[in-house]
Amino acid sequence: MVLKKNPFRNIFFAILRFSLLPFVIRLLVQRKKITIIAYHDINPQIADKHFNILKKRYNIISLKNYLNAKRNAGTKILPQKSLIITFDDGNCGNYKLIPILKKYNIPATIFICSGIVGTNRHFWFKGKVDNETREFLMKAPDEERIEKLSSYGFEEEKEFENRQALSDKEIEEMKGVVDFQAHAILHPILTNCSLERTEREIIQCKENLKDRYKLDIYAFSYPNGDYSSREIEILKEAGYECAITIEPGFNSLDTDVYKLKRIAIWDKADINELLVRTSGLWSFLQKLFKLETNAY
Repeated sequence: MVLKKNPFRNIFFAILRFSLLPFVIRLLVQRKKITIIAYHDINPQIADKHFNILKKRYNIISLKNYLNAKRNAGTKILPQKSLIITFDDGNCGNYKLIPILKKYNIPATIFICSGIVGTNRHFWFKGKVDNETREFLMKAPDEERIEKLSSYGFEEEKEFENRQALSDKEIEEMKGVVDFQAHAILHPILTNCSLERTEREIIQCKENLKDRYKLDIYAFSYPNGDYSSREIEILKEAGYECAITIEPGFNSLDTDVYKLKRIAIWDKADINELLVRTSGLWSFLQKLFKLETNAY
């Protein structure tokens, strides 16, 4: 069952919220954990509602705060119910969130693709392909993915009339508000790539972002959440301090820094769904009953 197509979605999440299970999880489990959530392209109106209620229920910290605490576990204590807010891809719509991030003092991290931001290139997974084909391409060898996309008129380095990602000017303006980090160059599925391309996507992305925007790059978000021991070793050699997955769950001061867990939040979620997802309840039910696939 794909819940996005279910007309009773809002009712379903309202029932889960008012079952008080999210409250119990937040009180008993998340109280001593660090929760990381992931957005992609949420609009400012929804973001305002989300951040308002999250600020009331969690202590929002930065990714850097968490890493510092891990390094100094004996001397630095994080607040209870710590929450880290992240965004993947660097969609151009993220620029409109500046007033909302400032309003709620949200130290958000946005993981950007160095070969797409500042250009009119498009994200390959947003192309004109049906869902079945897109899912196939997520698992196909990289060369096959590129060849198939070409038959749809898509090229990774093609400049389109419109842009999908943040511009150079927008990134410069947001640097004082947002912590920009790495999300590869062109967002391929790294585990499907050759060693040469994987190294280039990880290492050159960091170099590009440092050179172009003078950013302190220490974190990496795996495209589509896919990784293996190969990617982890490359990240370590490249000097990354941590990497973020999309494996649901909570983190602690003992969590492997290259396998940080993160909960996906649907950009159009209402408040009930937001609280259910952030609590981790939905991830548990999804795994237990296979209620949803293709959350992103």
